[in-house]
Amino acid sequence: ARSAELTWSGLTPGKEYTLQTQCLEVAENTRTIRSLDWQRDRFDIEFALTNGTTYNAYTIKGATHTALIDASHKKFEALFMDALESPEGGAVDLGTLDYIVVSHTEPDHSGLIEDLLVKARERGNEKLTVVGTKICINFLKDLIHMDFKAQVVKGGDQIDLGGGHVLDFVVAPNLHWPDTMFTYDNKTQLLYTCDAFGMHYCSDNVTDAEGVQALEPHYKLYYNCLMRPNARSVLSALKKVGESCGDVSAIATGHGPVLVESKDEWMGKYKSWSEDATTKLGPSVCVFWVSRHGDSERFAQSFAYGLTNQDVLVEMHDLNAVDAFEVVEACQRNKVIVIFAPPMGENAAQTNVGSILASCNPKDHKLVICASGGADDEPVDSLVSRCVQQTGIPEGLPAIRCGGGSEEKTLAMFEASGLQLAKDLQSKKKQAAKDKLDQKTTEALGKMGSGRYIVTGRRGDVSSAAVATWVMPAGSEPPAVAVAIAKDHALQSLAQVGDSFVVNMLEEGNYLDLMKHFQRDLRPSDDVFEGVDVAEVAAGEAAGISVVGCSAFLLCRVFSRMDAGDHVLVVGEALTGAVVREAPTAA
Repeated sequence: ARSAELTWSGLTPGKEYTLQTQCLEVAENTRTIRSLDWQRDRFDIEFALTNGTTYNAYTIKGATHTALIDASHKKFEALFMDALESPEGGAVDLGTLDYIVVSHTEPDHSGLIEDLLVKARERGNEKLTVVGTKICINFLKDLIHMDFKAQVVKGGDQIDLGGGHVLDFVVAPNLHWPDTMFTYDNKTQLLYTCDAFGMHYCSDNVTDAEGVQALEPHYKLYYNCLMRPNARSVLSALKKVGESCGDVSAIATGHGPVLVESKDEWMGKYKSWSEDATTKLGPSVCVFWVSRHGDSERFAQSFAYGLTNQDVLVEMHDLNAVDAFEVVEACQRNKVIVIFAPPMGENAAQTNVGSILASCNPKDHKLVICASGGADDEPVDSLVSRCVQQTGIPEGLPAIRCGGGSEEKTLAMFEASGLQLAKDLQSKKKQAAKDKLDQKTTEALGKMGSGRYIVTGRRGDVSSAAVATWVMPAGSEPPAVAVAIAKDHALQSLAQVGDSFVVNMLEEGNYLDLMKHFQRDLRPSDDVFEGVDVAEVAAGEAAGISVVGCSAFLLCRVFSRMDAGDHVLVVGEALTGAVVREAPTAA
């Protein structure tokens, strides 16, 4: 059953978001409380969400004890509290609740932990125990402004709720926070995984009833943004689940549907994608970020997303949680070390920066220094001085600072920087692949027909454009256009399913100036359209950028993407277009 609606306006100025909760039994003595964020259009580094998202919590009523697994975002406080104590949510009495199991401390799942503890204490509940990993409990002690009873668990530990509901715990760090763990109920065989195996998808269906074909684009985008940079950790967690848990009947995720209808296929995709991501393809990169500090996490995710789009092997560590031994091992495994600015002063993050510098050398490593966007960041120039200039370790990219633009532009700039680093790291490999082609094959490929086009994309404040030669009609019902976009170009991030793009057709004999303009080498922060005339084109809610001087244009909406080696093949429905001048397209 769904609750009454509330509205929230704390994300995009001027936009109101509809919030509800939905409760349903998902297994014996087990219910879910789903916080439904119907219009959520961006989350972390994922923009242009088309189906909102959910924040899922679960209640388990054993014969002797009751547990709540995770909570919700602070904005759902009133709705969540009502749902928790309602019959639909499990009729959980905060005066007698025994355990709150915290899968990790990211605010969208732990934002109500303190409120729950306060209300429980007001009702005389002194036994309520917060369960989590050691890192999780330490993080909570910094976040919650009260003493609370805690139980640190590790792999192999159990909590017996009675009636066969024995909880096992699987420590799964870096999925995608350092304090993450899974919980397995031996009675129902449900595996509670929080962010892992999730997707940003909100519907009335509590399970994955829509099927793999409909849900996979949302599932894969979520994986690519949050889990692929931690693919080693995904494989480690899957191995631990196989070794320490029994049969899994369903995966109770923190976002999106409970995975039951196609559970094995979903798990298989995580395994195969992660095995592919950890294949050694060339120089690898380690990204050190700082939890609960400025925008370090999101900047690091965006940077890593740019790298993994190019199939660069990436691993990520939180400077607040990683230990010195892990730092040494990470620096031995990776050639490029990315350091996001820690807060100034004496703290764990600063200590670990010192361990990084002691583990790197000018011969084997390159460094990339990035701002974290925190009010008390160590200045980037200071970090460059002690990490690069004083050690002699070369830079993999010039230091990355926060610009003065919007949040979207800043995140896009970090992603573009990751793409640039990947391009630099793989340049020798790509040239070697070209050199392997014999001359006759190269000549034959050159005989294939192509045209010259400028493809533009825009999402919010972020825009990009690229010269394309592989553009062709792809269908008639609906009318469709296929475009090949290089994976190392920022444009491909603006061409996800649901996004719009414009194909601008260059005119034969009158295209060199425009083509040269869009083929320039630009810094990630540069405006690709500066110096050319453009016009707005629209069809319904879809909009894009046409380039003045082209002979024709088509505005398209992406409905399919396919991997094509070092390019991605994007197929879009043609929504509107116009012939500006009757002239042949440049070949």
